[in-house]
Amino acid sequence: MKKTNYKDKSKQDLIKALGERQEALRKLRFGSTGSKVRNVKGRKSTRKDIARIMTELASLSRSGLSKIK
Repeated sequence: MKKTNYKDKSKQDLIKALGERQEALRKLRFGSTGSKVRNVKGRKSTRKDIARIMTELASLSRSGLSKIK
């Protein structure tokens, strides 16, 4: 998978990307039962993408709160 720069995306785009990555991770987990996984690094990179998106969402929410105060 290619690394994506999530800092340039809006909150709605990040939420959409998060849902897509979580669905991809679910398919990787449950699709591999009973068969050998071909892309071993796929799960790890998908989890890292999810973490990057969640980090950026948290950063956006923190910056939004600091602007109000």
